[in-house]
Amino acid sequence: MPASRPVDAAAVARARELDSAHVFHSWSAQKLITPMVVTGAEGSWVYDAEGRPLLDFSSQLVFTNIGHSHPKVVTAIGEQAATLATVAPQHAVGVRGEAARLITSHLPGSRLNKVFFTTGGAEANENAVRAARQHTGRRKVLARYRSYHGNTQTAIHLTGDPRRWANDSGAEGVVHFFGPYLYRSVFHSSTEAEECQRALEHLEQVIALEGPSTIAALVLESVPGTAGIMVPPPGYLAGVREITRRHGIMLVLDEVMAGFGRTGTWFGYDVHGDGERIDPDLVTIAKGVNSGYVPLGAVVLSDEVAATFDERAFPGGLTYSGHPLACAASVATIRAMEEEGVVENARRLGEDVIGPALREIAERHDVVGEVRGTGVFWAVELVKSHETREPVVPAGATGAANAPMAAFTKACLSRGLLPFVNGNRTHVVPPCTMSDDEALWGLQQLDAALGEVFGA
Repeated sequence: MPASRPVDAAAVARARELDSAHVFHSWSAQKLITPMVVTGAEGSWVYDAEGRPLLDFSSQLVFTNIGHSHPKVVTAIGEQAATLATVAPQHAVGVRGEAARLITSHLPGSRLNKVFFTTGGAEANENAVRAARQHTGRRKVLARYRSYHGNTQTAIHLTGDPRRWANDSGAEGVVHFFGPYLYRSVFHSSTEAEECQRALEHLEQVIALEGPSTIAALVLESVPGTAGIMVPPPGYLAGVREITRRHGIMLVLDEVMAGFGRTGTWFGYDVHGDGERIDPDLVTIAKGVNSGYVPLGAVVLSDEVAATFDERAFPGGLTYSGHPLACAASVATIRAMEEEGVVENARRLGEDVIGPALREIAERHDVVGEVRGTGVFWAVELVKSHETREPVVPAGATGAANAPMAAFTKACLSRGLLPFVNGNRTHVVPPCTMSDDEALWGLQQLDAALGEVFGA
């Protein structure tokens, strides 16, 4: 663990004062939260109001894939700011084109060659659906339950998790279906192969009953992230691709969280090594594309979809599309990942360090119902009983109903670990650049926090 850093107490107090007076926080009841003041960050560590280091097992919102304050990216942003700090999206800029080239160079398949830049993942999903609807002339969109796609109008309707409930007007033409999730199978499966087959049969039925000719797109997180990190069984994504292609439905893969090394592969849809066979029509990205150093997202369009707009205007645009600082950060991030073996490190961490340690933790704690994941993308699901698999807290729990998970979060923080907690799960989602020693230390703190709150 690094040493504590000196802090300016007056500056920390002022940050708290200003935040309380003027900042409106997302997904929160404003009077029920006390945001942690962060005073700095470097590598896999962030520093709190006392200057105490906390190992970042959250990658913030699962986006600092190359860690905090990577010198190559920080330098690239500064150099770009000195050359061309901002420019409107209608102009051609070298750094924007290079970011697009690097992004497409790592996508499996040969059809994904055009990049429409946004400022985040929600806008990427919004515009991917818009492109699919324009391309097909159809309106409906399919999306799975247990998913998160963003908080813009269409993206929140695509979302399956409880954050959709208060925002769902039913006006966006979205139909939800069940994806594979063996631990809580709605198909009564006993094996991954059964779960895969039955989930695909269910999808076929939904499409048949909704009318294939009415469906523009199917939007799917390659590996659902915030909803629970359910790595799809082998053959599922390829099966979805076959079904959608047969019905002329655009396959939109949401790689906002799973992309850029998080799964131990460049993109989540290649986690079983069959990315070229899956061959999506559109891919959405953000987060790890530049580790969140400057807001950036994108839709990558296949040649066929892009050709729709060769002589017909695409009905969408953003003031800060392809912002030079964001694109410079992306170029530096992707090059650093290539040069430093970041994706390979994420894969090795998952296989050799995180996966084995989490399975040992599961053996020691009755509260752990399942651990699952790949690369640096893992979920630890906490249950009241292995027999009933009842979550330790209900979906969307707040206040007293969420007390067990709040206590677990507090126990982690007291040990110098910044966790990612959602519902009845804690996710182990550190930077792809984390060292073995850091990961093992963090897992030891997670183990101890589970013991403190839930017992053996």
